[in-house]
Amino acid sequence: MAASSERPTLRTIADLTGLAVTTVSRALLDAPQIALETRQRVQQVAREVGYQPDRAAQHLRTGRTNVISFVLDPHDELLGFSTSMIRGLTHALRDTQYHLVITPHFAETPAIEPIRYILRNRMADGVVFSRTEPFDPRVELLLENDFPFISHGRTNLPDPHPFVDYDNAAFSSLAVRRLVAKGRKRLALILPSDRFTFHQHLRDGFLAAARELGVACELPSDINLDSSTTDLSAWLRWRLSEPAAPDGIVCAGEVSALSIMAALSDQGLCVGEDLDLVVKQTSRLYDEVRPRVDAVYEDIAQAGELLGQLLIRRIAGEDPAGLRHLQAPAPRFAESHKQPMQPAPASGVRPQ
Repeated sequence: MAASSERPTLRTIADLTGLAVTTVSRALLDAPQIALETRQRVQQVAREVGYQPDRAAQHLRTGRTNVISFVLDPHDELLGFSTSMIRGLTHALRDTQYHLVITPHFAETPAIEPIRYILRNRMADGVVFSRTEPFDPRVELLLENDFPFISHGRTNLPDPHPFVDYDNAAFSSLAVRRLVAKGRKRLALILPSDRFTFHQHLRDGFLAAARELGVACELPSDINLDSSTTDLSAWLRWRLSEPAAPDGIVCAGEVSALSIMAALSDQGLCVGEDLDLVVKQTSRLYDEVRPRVDAVYEDIAQAGELLGQLLIRRIAGEDPAGLRHLQAPAPRFAESHKQPMQPAPASGVRPQ
């Protein structure tokens, strides 16, 4: 089609398709009353002419923004979390009317503040956030206001709500079994802060597997996944100097595992000989780490795509109880490290 210096409008598409402006508008909104063939033709023309809706006018007319807000938390225990999550969300929204907007959550402000801002100003049609707490005030507030949302992580609240989560209990249980199979008998787990729900899941899976297999275990209370490299290294040096030091460590974040490996190397010790690790892997970094480290993969991009897909369905009015998915761990153990990652399948929703 011939290029134009004027911004394409609904009238532009109507003139090109021979349809009424109202029909074009409803077709772009994917209204089921409009024939599928017509909707597809209108949407194709809209893409070809570069049509973008006037969101301000649309908001005034319909109360909808066509915006999904992703509240980005300031944490770095999972390498590449932000970029992978954004990549998955944008892929899910690519062929929809929704646009992704990043709403930052600054460390010095309560986590509920960005949610209050979005609600107060009606800045989005739906919201995505992560790092859930057992009785998360953000979830309570959004449920009270009947505002569409989905969380990356679960809560202990009685009312069902949409979520996508990683099976952290299965991860820590799998890690224990791997370490015991390699002959390790005194295990430690580096946990996130106990205010997060996935602290419970990691702890429960770890302790249950350790009890079942009859090995000693410990949960360090003076460090966590958000601890500095200095603190993690100091803790390991201290534990290795004490009796009954751990000979296997489960790290639920890549950054903490790097700190442990560096501390071991500084003391002339070697992973795989003096101590074994199992790491939750969220990036390709550990493909290049030597010596090889046992890893279990969490697909953050897949989680983002699922979050986007399920949130759109929630905005459309689906029951939140059916919009939940638990991602399965994918082992990447050292002897099969060259094999491609096998994340949980992305098709369908696997209920809690």
